[in-house]
Amino acid sequence: SEDVVAEVLFYHLERQPLERVLPNLLERTLERGWRAVVQCGNPERLEALDGWLWTYRDDSFLPHGTARDGFSEQQPIFLTTGDENPNGAQVRFLVEGAVTADFAPYTRVVHIFNGHDEAAIVQARMEWKRARAAGCEVTYWQQADNGRWERRA
Repeated sequence: SEDVVAEVLFYHLERQPLERVLPNLLERTLERGWRAVVQCGNPERLEALDGWLWTYRDDSFLPHGTARDGFSEQQPIFLTTGDENPNGAQVRFLVEGAVTADFAPYTRVVHIFNGHDEAAIVQARMEWKRARAAGCEVTYWQQADNGRWERRA
């Protein structure tokens, strides 16, 4: 049987910051019955996101944890700066410059990058080429004026 190849999605942030976009994508991930790992490029951003996911909406929060919280394998969403996947996540989110060496364990790998940061754009292009070379199905998404995400490539 053929190996199922990961879908690699690139979300280009221009109109809204990560803090607006990531919770919505995580909500949709959990609605599908998937678990997620969010890999951050640095510990400071990890701390900020850890707090934000509890408070981003008055009427809701996203259940998540870090290695410090324990029970890593039970977390619906696991936040890390490393490349581990303790909760058996199907979806890996890469934010703030994080990259993953291995696409294979995941149904989806989601790069979310800042379109106002030249270094982030250069890195996203490199990761796009790497994912294509690995045989992944690669798509590129931009936000329209109405806030909806539209596939551009």
